[in-house]
Amino acid sequence: MFDNPFNPSELLAVAPEIGLTLWAFFILGLDFLKLPGLNRRALGVLSAFGMLAVLALSAVLAPPAAGKTTALLGGMVRNDLYAYVFDAIFIVAGALTCIASIDFRPVKAGGEFYALIILATMGMSLMAASNDIILLYLATETASMALYLLAGFMRDTPRSAEAGIKYFIFGAVASTIMLYGLSLVYGLSGHTGYQDIARVVVNLQAGAPSMAAVFALLLVVVGFAFKTTAVPFHFWAPDVYEGAPTPVTGFISTASKAAGFAILMRFLLYVFSPLPQNQTQASIVWVSMMQPLAILTMSLGNLLAITQTNVKRMLAYSSVAHAGYILIGVTALGYAATRGELQDALPTAIAAVIFYIATYMFTNIGAFAIVGLVSQRVGGDDLKDFNGLARRSPYLALAMVAVLLSLVGAPPLVGFVGKLFLFRSAINETLVGLTVIGVINVLISVFYYLGVVRAMYVERSPNETRPFPVPVMARWVVLITAVAVLVITVVSTPFWNLALAAAKSFLN
Repeated sequence: MFDNPFNPSELLAVAPEIGLTLWAFFILGLDFLKLPGLNRRALGVLSAFGMLAVLALSAVLAPPAAGKTTALLGGMVRNDLYAYVFDAIFIVAGALTCIASIDFRPVKAGGEFYALIILATMGMSLMAASNDIILLYLATETASMALYLLAGFMRDTPRSAEAGIKYFIFGAVASTIMLYGLSLVYGLSGHTGYQDIARVVVNLQAGAPSMAAVFALLLVVVGFAFKTTAVPFHFWAPDVYEGAPTPVTGFISTASKAAGFAILMRFLLYVFSPLPQNQTQASIVWVSMMQPLAILTMSLGNLLAITQTNVKRMLAYSSVAHAGYILIGVTALGYAATRGELQDALPTAIAAVIFYIATYMFTNIGAFAIVGLVSQRVGGDDLKDFNGLARRSPYLALAMVAVLLSLVGAPPLVGFVGKLFLFRSAINETLVGLTVIGVINVLISVFYYLGVVRAMYVERSPNETRPFPVPVMARWVVLITAVAVLVITVVSTPFWNLALAAAKSFLN
């Protein structure tokens, strides 16, 4: 695997990960030194702006190769625009989470809290760039360990402690199953690099080796399904989302899900390629299983969300449903690859997934930021706690309406644009039935999303005349996410073109 001599310049391929790691230890060091005037609020601001600075410097010092993907560091890392775009999603989500956590009192965030967010982001960045099953597993565990600690960070709150333990136990089981699958992949191929494995998998004879490859694939998909909250591996999400600190919940529901789909697409298309000349029993299996997985995930997520009276749990099941929508795009890219549609349909399907994940990041983090503010000011995050919010804080309620309508997919907001791209990619592959089921699920989601809007604007509350102060940092998070929803709606073309360029670099 390491036939070529080491070239120090190749370290620039992992510049974002190196920068994030150094910044995490820098934040820990500042917290340890207890410098005068450097309080927890300052640490949060430094963490957020440091992460954004790492992203900007990486674009200047180590821009991804234009229009192509390059394997570096012994073939373990892919340096392409695909990985960089996902890095941007992770880092922006992490920075917004740091800012949202500053005034979230139950967390009592210090340097260790922000360092965990940065290290989780670093692990996710490595996941998106991984081109080797060893790095894939190590990166996944790095991100997961940090997220387990973040979920249970409110040590004095039983629900948070329970969330951390449940997340750890379920995650450990899923990780073990995935590791067993990766071990079988290595045993069948004798290699750890994606391309080396793919060359061996294509030549496996029918019978026992082919069935073993299918079994290994199914085990690995379990780990991916856990990360993306796909049914039936979604069961951890409601309890963990409800118990974790609300800003962390937004981070898990967006960045962690994005990382899961980033590795899902790269692993399946690189290792078990369904291209006509490379089709195997395993590639046929994963392409075939994505459509029922998408239907089950979005349908169950939406149906269970309707029954929820707690807004955090409702958003948890909503997050499961959105994983189902994204799986529509994954299904489309599988069918496009099977038909050899490399020039148009396949990059369009990949770009639709990337675009949807990026826009979903802004909407869901904004929603959870507002839920966190309500839970602190009102004392809970049930639906009744949102009664009369429009009269107590009109702008906050208006921002909540913007992100909720975007999550619904109401035109002309960016959520509608994202769903339009996903459904179009499915229709391009004649997946009309899947598209119809997706549209029906969108209509189902109207009931529970607009239930929150109804509570804010129609229902009355005895406290609605009391002021509803919004801390400065939380106000910035709400403003940024709400404005992002509106801006991307108006100028979605440059973002779509960037997603399409990332998809093409992924394939070249």
